Amino acid sequence: MRSQGKNPPVSFPCRKCRHYFITWEARLPHGCRAMGFKSQYLPYIQVFRISGLNCQYYSERKSQT
Repeated sequence: MRSQGKNPPVSFPCRKCRHYFITWEARLPHGCRAMGFKSQYLPYIQVFRISGLNCQYYSERKSQT
């Protein structure tokens, strides 16, 4: 289902988010721990496609230095 008349999602850098993880599943390579799902697409895209809202759980990962 495509959202019609809605603004495109704000590009959140999922790979910099503390909730993002990469799965071992070839079909569903991206995951979000905060929302509890795996997806074929980056989580912020999937969240927008389903809800029409931008991701509300983005939290920048702390650097590992």
